Amino acid sequence: MVATVEDGRLVALRPDREHPLSAGFACQKGIAFTEVVNDPDRVTTPLRRTGTGFQPVSWDDALDDIATRCTDILRRHGSGAFGWYMGNPAAFSYSHLFAVMAFIKGIGRRSHYFTSSTQDTSSRLLASQFLYGTTMSVPIPDLTRTDLLVLMGANPVVSHGSFLTAPRIKDRMHDVVKRGGRVVVIDPRRSETAAQFEWLGLVPDSDAYLLLSLLSVMFSEGLVDIQAVVSRADGLDWLAAQAASFSPERTERHTGVAPDEVRALARDLVRTPRAAIYGRLGTCVGRQGTLTCYLIDAVNLMAGNLDRPGGSVFSTLGIAGQRWGIAATGAVLRRSYRRKRTRVGGFRSVIASEPAALMAKEMSTPGRNRIRALFVSAGNPVLSVPNGLELEEALAGVDLAVGLDFYVTETTAHCDYILPVTTMYERDDFALTFQQFQATPFRQTTEAVVEAPGEARTEWDIVDDLTARIGPRTAVFAALAGMRRVLGVFGRRLNPRALADGMIRLSDGGDRYGLRRGGLTFSRLSRSLPHGVVVAPHIRTGVLDEVVVYRGSRIKLEHSEIAAELTAMVRRGQPAGYPLRMIGMREARSENSWMHNSPLLMRGERVHRALMHTDDAQARGIADGDVVEVSSPHGCIALPVALTTDLVRGTVAIPHGWGHKGTGGWRVANRAGGVNVNQLMSSDPGDVEALAGMSWLTGVPVQVAGAVERVGGTP
Repeated sequence: MVATVEDGRLVALRPDREHPLSAGFACQKGIAFTEVVNDPDRVTTPLRRTGTGFQPVSWDDALDDIATRCTDILRRHGSGAFGWYMGNPAAFSYSHLFAVMAFIKGIGRRSHYFTSSTQDTSSRLLASQFLYGTTMSVPIPDLTRTDLLVLMGANPVVSHGSFLTAPRIKDRMHDVVKRGGRVVVIDPRRSETAAQFEWLGLVPDSDAYLLLSLLSVMFSEGLVDIQAVVSRADGLDWLAAQAASFSPERTERHTGVAPDEVRALARDLVRTPRAAIYGRLGTCVGRQGTLTCYLIDAVNLMAGNLDRPGGSVFSTLGIAGQRWGIAATGAVLRRSYRRKRTRVGGFRSVIASEPAALMAKEMSTPGRNRIRALFVSAGNPVLSVPNGLELEEALAGVDLAVGLDFYVTETTAHCDYILPVTTMYERDDFALTFQQFQATPFRQTTEAVVEAPGEARTEWDIVDDLTARIGPRTAVFAALAGMRRVLGVFGRRLNPRALADGMIRLSDGGDRYGLRRGGLTFSRLSRSLPHGVVVAPHIRTGVLDEVVVYRGSRIKLEHSEIAAELTAMVRRGQPAGYPLRMIGMREARSENSWMHNSPLLMRGERVHRALMHTDDAQARGIADGDVVEVSSPHGCIALPVALTTDLVRGTVAIPHGWGHKGTGGWRVANRAGGVNVNQLMSSDPGDVEALAGMSWLTGVPVQVAGAVERVGGTP
């Protein structure tokens, strides 16, 4: 983006025509972000909740009181009484990430850490841990070189990529077709992406069955290059045995995909020299998300497309000795996964994160390590995790709740304090988390272009000031205090910019701390290369020795946990009385729950609607525009319905992020209203995905009742 600033105020944003990858493209949300920066509803001073609502308070008063209460809770109940929920936007701010890590690690090892990852990515990360020994090795499609791109549960025309950073991604997919290739979209809905390419309709949450049938065909027809796979992986015979009973003829009743189509796709994946399957949100949030993600990589490997140009590839960043860092981190996370269990449900932690679906129960269930102090940053879990009403009730029972946010949201409305934070235009930044997911290796840093409004601060500065006030001194807090004192001698504040700078210096294109003349640094990028720079035309391949950290760099296919998931999937039944399956869908003018206060994005009288197949609606006497009741075994909501044939029959699609009900302080969002689709989701431990602790958000059994309110009058 290019920011126009007048008299210290951001007045407009426009796409950067000189950006080497986006070349003048920006989505509507990026252009509309001026309205977030200047939003009159934005929280710009610390707020304290009183009996009559929120009242402004000074930073010193807020942090002193929070620190005093934290110190008391820590002394009386230990570190297990603390929890932190970190939402999706935090991943796009390196300083926010380091701030939360400093707090949660500093407060003590029994503390509870929750992220939006268990709503979107933990299953993908755990599949990598099983296969490669580390959550840090996540393959992405080699978008600029592939000739067959198969998308599962992904809609990049709207989402612009997830675990895949590719500006102008729609153009890159059309480039595949222009060079004689194909893009196939496997999805229960003819999404905005599927409408532009080939659509293969799939019964919701049956992805694992389809992938197993692809493997079955590859093995039964002798399509797998056994010698090539055995040279890189252990457990091939085990995988073949697991897939043997999932022939396309047997899986058709689960997937709705004809056997001939399955066989053709399996052959094309093997026989196309450059092909890749890419799965995203829809493949991660079903009943068996980890299994599905594991199978995507297994299919890529069996088809000969893993770590090959045009296939499914790994970014290594070019950091010398990176494998040893990956290996050490992988060993720590594998050990944590094996040993650490949650208090409620006994779930293992993935990237040290617990299931957010169980956060309310961790606050309300009596006993040792019950959460009594909860911090929430860049998230609105009342609208984004299953059973938000349960979470609202739990928040009322904790000793301390603190929100770090732009707004009084449905979640922060229940907090004792709301601490105002900065946007991306009011701080420096580097997309540290997403460097390994770039289809074209690229570096860009930014500096603040405007001052933070009012008294807003970065999350790092807030946490740094807060931890300096908390006692007793834990080892991490003491170390931070020591660094503050040393830097203070030189008139500098403690901040994590040096860590981001170090990654830039040591990776491809970096200056290697002066060893490479003219190389990149954080400051040089922002000062001399404000549009960013491409550091390599393509992702390097032939890197399994660097990204697989098991002994001998061998991929590990056989896992008892995967076998158990296969057994559970086959035995799992469907509840009676709920014949339809609900999926989510992303909207072009929404970013989860936090962009509904922008008038530009909400123009045109946007309303929250479900999508339903015309045939399913006709069978229930439902007309287009009717307000219907959607119920699941766990809850019930009512909203308008739009009828379409762009769905697999038996599927209902409902966007998430809505349900603003006036408890928050964002007026445009409150007027938009809508309903919280996650009231249909279960927070019962038995319904949380067993391996990665993922919330079950797709393929949820539902029923749609006849019209609650008929268009033009009552029924």
